[in-house]
Amino acid sequence: MTEALIHQAAEKSSDSTDVSVAPENAQLSPAEVEAAVHAIADRSRQASRSMARANRAWKDKGLRAIGAALLASKARILAANAKDVEAGRANGTSAALLDRLTLNDARIDALAAALENLAGLPDPVGNVVRGQTLPNGLRLRQINVPMGVVAAIYEARPNVTVDIAGLALKSGNAVILRGGTAAASTNEALIRALREALESVGLPADAVQSVDQFGREGANVLMRARGRVDVLIPRGGRDLIQTVVNNSSVPVIETGEGNVHIFIDESASEDMAVDILLNAKTQRPSVCNTVETLLVHSKSTVLPAVAEALRKAGVTLHADTRVRAALPASVESVPATDEDWATEYMDLDLAVAMVDNLDEAVKHIRRWSTGHTEAIITNDLANAERFISEIDSAAVIVNASTRFTDGGELGLGAEVGISTQKLHARGPMGLTELTTTKWIVQGEGQIRS
Repeated sequence: MTEALIHQAAEKSSDSTDVSVAPENAQLSPAEVEAAVHAIADRSRQASRSMARANRAWKDKGLRAIGAALLASKARILAANAKDVEAGRANGTSAALLDRLTLNDARIDALAAALENLAGLPDPVGNVVRGQTLPNGLRLRQINVPMGVVAAIYEARPNVTVDIAGLALKSGNAVILRGGTAAASTNEALIRALREALESVGLPADAVQSVDQFGREGANVLMRARGRVDVLIPRGGRDLIQTVVNNSSVPVIETGEGNVHIFIDESASEDMAVDILLNAKTQRPSVCNTVETLLVHSKSTVLPAVAEALRKAGVTLHADTRVRAALPASVESVPATDEDWATEYMDLDLAVAMVDNLDEAVKHIRRWSTGHTEAIITNDLANAERFISEIDSAAVIVNASTRFTDGGELGLGAEVGISTQKLHARGPMGLTELTTTKWIVQGEGQIRS
């Protein structure tokens, strides 16, 4: 294929009216895909420079324009999403993944509302992290600045398309998206709306681009585009995340799977335990902050009520021998195995184990946790403090649902993902986590002796 045709293929991702998987792109050689994706990244770099210069008012105007565009394009977006959902159902996609894939009126309204909320948050760019005047008169400031070009690889989550784009734009970045084939039609409609909205307020449309049209090879090139892409964020299941972490030469912020635990202490009240467990397991079981393992103190009296409430809500209990012996005959369960303790079900399933004290609960969590979110339900302040200090996860919760580990719920506007690593960002990643820092040194002719 000629260089002109390679350029034409790359240009397709920059056309706000067509970001779909074009048939001719399937015929591109690996070298041609690499050239096309690099061209996209280079346009993203140029767009990122414009975004870095945009002030808060301009960026907020863009976010509100995107929100309005989503509402105005709702019919088109929902029609595209219906195609993806139907295809997923025909391909045997699980109920949990179909739920993540599905958009409806309320979810699009929520995306627009999140963008409005994001516009109301302070701009992190230019924020002074620390500063001082040295004895020699040099004035120092360390300030937040945009990352530059942020890439995201995710699957079957069209809401992520809007969340990541909104956060990237507010923090002065350009973003390259790889949303996967399962949501291809939906993402095409969403990105079209995003790009048109940016253009309408004078911001560069290339601040939001996609490489979906280049399939898996496009994702592979994105992972190797070190120097063109500043940071890469995977969001999805364990296989996707580990593939990106193990194969990327671009710096990666690792978002983790959510093998989330709740420990019911001996002192926990029945009403609180029932309410929290029902919310943490059944409100939206397909997401990463849903509880997957319940640990119950052997002297707690709340297990029968909690188990009965969960079963009535349709939850299958994978219980250890002690729990099964303690359950009323009317409450069904299945025997748990070691595989259950390691499983992120993302469905109406829950592993349940009995422990004799807080030490055993902490030991179990340390063995099986993915470092995402752990919670304790207790009326014992000392145990709450011990749990906080001894559990090493991105979020530790006392007497509340694990569903609160979420950027929107924690006042971040939205989130790029939940980071389970310990470098730069940990927990829900909002605006500040999409910035880095630089030092400003101002002097009056000082030289180093």
